[in-house]
Amino acid sequence: MYRTQDLPAQCLASLVEASTAINSAQGLDQTLSAIARAAAMVLAAEASSVIMLDKARNKQVFRAATGDHAEQLINVEYEADVGISGAVLRSGEVIVVHDAQRDTSHHKEIDRLVGFRTRGLIAAPLIHRGEKLGVVEVLNRRDGGEFREQDCQLAQVFANLAAIAVANSQDRDLLRRHNRGLRQSVRRPESIIGVSAAIREVRRLIRQVASSSATVLLLGETGTGKELAASMVHAQSKRAERPFVAINCAALTRTLLESELFGHEAGAFTGARARKLGRFELADGGTIFLDEVAEVDGEIQVKLLRVLQEKEIVRVGGNAPIGCDVRVIAATNRDLTVEMKAGRFREDLYYRLNVFPIQMPPLRDRKEDIPLLAEHFLGQLAKEMNIPTPTLCQSTVAALSAYDFPGNIRQLQNILERACLLYKSSQDASGPRPCVGLAHLPPELTGLASPVEAGAGSALEASEKALVLNALRANKWNQSQAARSLGVTRDNIRYRMKKYAIRRPK
Repeated sequence: MYRTQDLPAQCLASLVEASTAINSAQGLDQTLSAIARAAAMVLAAEASSVIMLDKARNKQVFRAATGDHAEQLINVEYEADVGISGAVLRSGEVIVVHDAQRDTSHHKEIDRLVGFRTRGLIAAPLIHRGEKLGVVEVLNRRDGGEFREQDCQLAQVFANLAAIAVANSQDRDLLRRHNRGLRQSVRRPESIIGVSAAIREVRRLIRQVASSSATVLLLGETGTGKELAASMVHAQSKRAERPFVAINCAALTRTLLESELFGHEAGAFTGARARKLGRFELADGGTIFLDEVAEVDGEIQVKLLRVLQEKEIVRVGGNAPIGCDVRVIAATNRDLTVEMKAGRFREDLYYRLNVFPIQMPPLRDRKEDIPLLAEHFLGQLAKEMNIPTPTLCQSTVAALSAYDFPGNIRQLQNILERACLLYKSSQDASGPRPCVGLAHLPPELTGLASPVEAGAGSALEASEKALVLNALRANKWNQSQAARSLGVTRDNIRYRMKKYAIRRPK
């Protein structure tokens, strides 16, 4: 083995140059280029290259090269198990080839691509903490001779330098991505609230799929908790410590959405002064949640399909594929089969997304969960408003439970926020009140012209009217069924409909 004092001055200078490059403020590509140049110089070779392993895509990619037409090699890629470099990645050992043209493992297509004839080569693995990151190749001694054992040892030195540079760069890049990705992560309660059979089934499906890498498609009306379900899948998965990044595909124009999803290079369009990482890169190793995916236009649908099929993205204005280790969870409130038939949604993308569908039930199909949800939201709202957590009057619970909530959980939350504000104001004006009553609910839930008009003297009548009205609504205005649901006679219902002037809407 070489000792440093045995090396010629030129070799020592080149080793120092490579070491300096690693410790300098240069980017990874410049560092790897310096290592390739130094390796060719020290080993008196015609060419040298640094080939990186893209594990997410199972590809080898030329990241640096020196020699004739070397610039043509940058970003050229091939399968991970191909060539002498592929053999090095499998074995983790240095390989020396004295006659490349006769070696069946040699990937001759690369020679043809740049018009180069490889006679002999050394390929040394980049290994950091037991992980194989890539290969340094040194090709053709300038004197026409064969590479020697000491050349192999020097090639491994440069491979080790490259491994350190790559590992440090990956650590820094991963830290930056995770910091930015985690800042965009959506933090939600740990579990969906509810005891209904529909919600128990949703929780079962989430537990079933979470530990896998399967793509999940969440279906259901607006406001049913699809984003919460997505975050639960992420929280119960092996990716839980990595970012959970959500994006609403309906909230951005096509151009902005493309840039947000895939990032862009500097100069890609007017105003793009610097490179920007997209949401897929920020979610690296974690989960991305694509809300309202049915709103995505055809061009972006093609790019999403590529992510799902090839596990890679290309930034706007770029051409180099970037490996993408991200779990995709998508959601929509539309019927995608209808969208496909109308030509608005790609069939191949639908089948890629619809690997594990989960239907989120509307609130009207899980009314037994309303008291629990109301209690949860009231606790949150009271904390935000700095007031003691109020309770709901029995008549209020009945009114909430009878309402259909076309806006689902989101509408319930908004109604309770309004009720809390009115409850707080009524406390300020007249002292403590026992509970949130019908007077604090909007007219569509109580049937009153104005909830403000319902003072203490009319509370009983307001409660009775609300109970009757909501029982009728819940039973599609079938008076007999409404009476049974309230435990009274049909005549009793008719009497109160007349008393409170309750009429079925036309």
